[in-house]
Amino acid sequence: MSKKLFIKTFGCAMNTRDSDHIIAELKEKENYSLTENAKEADLIILNTCSVREKPERKLFSEIGIYANIKKPNAKIGICGCTASALGAEIIKKAPSVDFVLGARNVSKITNIIKNPKAVEVEINYDESNYEFCMNTESNIRALINISIGCDKKCSYCIVPHTRGKEISIPLEMILKEAEIRVKNGAKEIILLGQNVNNYGARFSTPPKTTDKKINFTYLLQEISKIKEIKRIKFVSPHPLHMDDEFIEEFARNEKIVKYIHMPLQSGSNKVLKDMKRGYSREWFLDRVNKIKSLCPNVGIGTDIIVAFPNENENDFYDTLEIVKEVEFDTMYSFIYSPRKDTLAFHLKEIDSKIATNRLEILQNLHKQILEKKAKNEINKIHKVMIENIKDTMSEGRSDNGRVIKIQNKKLNLGEIYNVVITNNENGSLFGSLVNV
Repeated sequence: MSKKLFIKTFGCAMNTRDSDHIIAELKEKENYSLTENAKEADLIILNTCSVREKPERKLFSEIGIYANIKKPNAKIGICGCTASALGAEIIKKAPSVDFVLGARNVSKITNIIKNPKAVEVEINYDESNYEFCMNTESNIRALINISIGCDKKCSYCIVPHTRGKEISIPLEMILKEAEIRVKNGAKEIILLGQNVNNYGARFSTPPKTTDKKINFTYLLQEISKIKEIKRIKFVSPHPLHMDDEFIEEFARNEKIVKYIHMPLQSGSNKVLKDMKRGYSREWFLDRVNKIKSLCPNVGIGTDIIVAFPNENENDFYDTLEIVKEVEFDTMYSFIYSPRKDTLAFHLKEIDSKIATNRLEILQNLHKQILEKKAKNEINKIHKVMIENIKDTMSEGRSDNGRVIKIQNKKLNLGEIYNVVITNNENGSLFGSLVNV
């Protein structure tokens, strides 16, 4: 009989991909099958995130919950970024934990489950050439890692301390995986990395000879040659590396979805310098304007941190001004949260009431922008790839990233349809099929 694996994933798409690797490795090599019921599991894994607020407190709370409901001989393993950050401290504080596996050590999963109280958290362990087992189940969307780690030194971010130095995965491995995934039914490829458009900056083994420099633009061009791929997405590019070559390929390549996530973090040059982001507000806006000039209907998303230490009212106003000018289609916004081992950890935090007020102002502004943009979508036609079917409604995303619902139609998953927007309900877009 197969053993049962329960896995709970926190955080970003990189963690989701790591969980996919863990599941595939344990299924193929250790005869585990997945369960959604932790009470029947032989192995419970929490794949953790250290980016969001109070990750340690949340982790130990979760451990307590699963320790109380697990089977007598079931094991609990902690993986991911919080595992990297805390290491053996997790087992000291929570003896019910059987092993700790860091975010840079996923390939060791089949060994660590056999070693009681094992801890593997080496942040510069090189997995870039490791060929993970693959989940062969059909899915219209495929996540593919193109790099591991991060070389940036943003003063608020713990990722370099949990995922190590940036290394690019060999081009031929990425293309091979993409080929396999489309043969298993994938229509959309999502490329993952901490800074995807810095791809090719460092390989652990020299790349095979090519007459072109291997960078992110070249990777996009090569993946586009796979006929079965209908759409290509990527997360997340860094504004610093958005050169003209990359932007022009983004605009020209018909397979690349015309939605791009550009993490701003702050609109103030002073705060950007304190954050060590490496670019100015002027550079960011120049890149936005370049993209919009080539792709007028582009969708742009962003991340913003409010109340970073020493952010004053003028700095916050600078952020609001950029939000007004760019009119982001999506925005993930947070109050600054200090992280141990980061450069900003010892800086004095801004009063919580001020921070909360700034976040509320920012989010209300963005809500107004989204409402205005949604109204302007009426009667526009989009190419929509169907991602979900619920009862009599089909739902998908447009080429520029907007979620669109088509009522009274059960359409084919993974297929692309021409849809005209007919109405907007509180920012949600509804449409109907149209022949173009």
